[in-house]
Amino acid sequence: MRLEKNNQQSGMLAATLAYIIWGLLPVYWKLIEEIPAFEILAHRILWAFVFTVALLLCTGQAKSYLSELKDIIHHRKRLFSMVLASVLISANWCTYIWAVNNNHIIETTIGYYINPLVSVMLGIIVLKEKLSLWQGVAICLAFIGVLNMTVHFGSVPWIALTLAISFGLYGLVKKTVKLGAISGIATETLLVCPIALIYLVMLENQGIGSYTFSLSPASLLLMGAGVVTAVPLVLFARGAQRLPLTIIGLLQYIAPTIALLLGVFIYNESFTHTHLVSFCFIWTALLLFSLAKNKYLLQLEALLVKKLFSKTKETHLGS
Repeated sequence: MRLEKNNQQSGMLAATLAYIIWGLLPVYWKLIEEIPAFEILAHRILWAFVFTVALLLCTGQAKSYLSELKDIIHHRKRLFSMVLASVLISANWCTYIWAVNNNHIIETTIGYYINPLVSVMLGIIVLKEKLSLWQGVAICLAFIGVLNMTVHFGSVPWIALTLAISFGLYGLVKKTVKLGAISGIATETLLVCPIALIYLVMLENQGIGSYTFSLSPASLLLMGAGVVTAVPLVLFARGAQRLPLTIIGLLQYIAPTIALLLGVFIYNESFTHTHLVSFCFIWTALLLFSLAKNKYLLQLEALLVKKLFSKTKETHLGS
């Protein structure tokens, strides 16, 4: 009992730290905002691969990882899934970095707030999962929030939707290939590393690359991009192993909340009345989504369904 409690406490600490780091990432990207997003992405891929390989070697997991990698290469479906996952997470990273460094932090938080709801929608469409009443209401409320921004700002919040959809699809694809956090990020970065390296070499040949071998602050920050990518993933994996999904589901809102506060109070991004209305719809949706399995809501759902069924039956008999 005591061991289980200690495991939960260490899991809670690890998961919370992971989400705090993710929430604070805008500060890190802002430190190198003068560097183009594609170049930052290429360095993030390269150094994340280097760092995860170092972790695999230090933890003695290199041999088991190599056998997993061989298995993926010899199975076309698994290989295709990993390539697709690599493309999706790279698109997600690039969109996020560009958005942060172009003063769209608030819109990125919308993407990560609605991501769980997008994942539910993908589960229904692709995996044919059933949608509960309260999950349906939550999705509708989130849709109203996004629609409100679209109407009032005159454009679709593409950053939020790109982040939510790309990460939702990434999670869906990852369901088909079960790998550990370190092994997963090592494989995903390995698959796109050649493209990143070619791009960086081209920049250096043209004399416009930002990385220098003199270990300037910018170069160190670009190298550190691999660390800030891998560390929270490892912490999250540790937390996910020790905590129930309900707790993980609630903790995931720490990151976008921190980022929202940074965007409004530190980087002075405009938070309008339209934003407030949209966020109210989205936050209400998330509250319903988080409490969807609450016994009182389930009882209310059963009562509503029963009443609806009885009314439908009366109408049918009357006709």
